[in-house]
Amino acid sequence: FYFSTTKAKRSYTEVRYTENSFLFFGKETAGLPKSLLTKYQERCIRIPIKSEARSLNLSNSAAIILFEALRQLGFPGLQREDNKFGLY
Repeated sequence: FYFSTTKAKRSYTEVRYTENSFLFFGKETAGLPKSLLTKYQERCIRIPIKSEARSLNLSNSAAIILFEALRQLGFPGLQREDNKFGLY
């Protein structure tokens, strides 16, 4: 289980995801409950952003972290190349 929050110390790229990893994201307006983040501090991850920014859009955050997890796993079940145009 990994919990996305702007308050985490560890970057989402420092995690080694597995096929059994679960990613949790909170509401854009409130994030995940503080009690959950406190209980699982070692499982909290963040996307590095400028200090002036409050946070990223929820869908963008989910896409960024999910893409990294899939990349680490070799994009299982996804098309990895398109030979239609002979580009690869």
